Amino acid sequence: MQIELNRVSKVIKRNTVIDQISLRLESGNVTGIKGVNGSGKTMLMRLIAGLIKPTAGEVVIDGQQLWKDISFPKSIGLLIENPAFLDSYSGFDNLKILASINDVIGDDRIKEVLSAVGLETAGRKKYKAYSLGMKQRLGIAAAIMESPDLILLDEPTNALDSDGVEMVKEIVRREKERGALVIVACHDETVINEMADDIIYLSDGVVTKTVHKRECTDEA
Repeated sequence: MQIELNRVSKVIKRNTVIDQISLRLESGNVTGIKGVNGSGKTMLMRLIAGLIKPTAGEVVIDGQQLWKDISFPKSIGLLIENPAFLDSYSGFDNLKILASINDVIGDDRIKEVLSAVGLETAGRKKYKAYSLGMKQRLGIAAAIMESPDLILLDEPTNALDSDGVEMVKEIVRREKERGALVIVACHDETVINEMADDIIYLSDGVVTKTVHKRECTDEA
């Protein structure tokens, strides 16, 4: 998969939240997005996911333009902002409902991802009884369960303890090795440095710097 952003901007109520961003992202790579709250990280992810339409510029996925040729990326898993599920259903049943939309995975795969995010013993517990950390883990499970080509994770380590942070790093590593294009927004410099191959720094909707860590390693 290849994603190209060509001079993409987004204006909301006369406020430019994304300002002429151009990027090229490819499968088998982890791209980190770093910036303070309000820098445009979440908005950029929404643009890539097709959840909002750019005011100017274009988002092209494998040669097809979002909002013109396709409505959404064909194979995508995402966790953007706070996860939300049905309170009266268990974690397992919530994932099963989501899985029924595309009908490409079964119960065994759902159990597998619940185990991968550390919810193997909590899958039958009702979502309303979940802690914030458990809710975050379930959101990550939902994003990866169908092994999508594109994975967007917005602050995936929020509400997680140190074991949970290590779990996220491991999941990102495995998804990259599988060949997915992974995009992770994270405010923690240390965590994103450990996960990402490339890091895009955002400030007020503008890319201020891009660090290609592979090139840095090669030069070293």
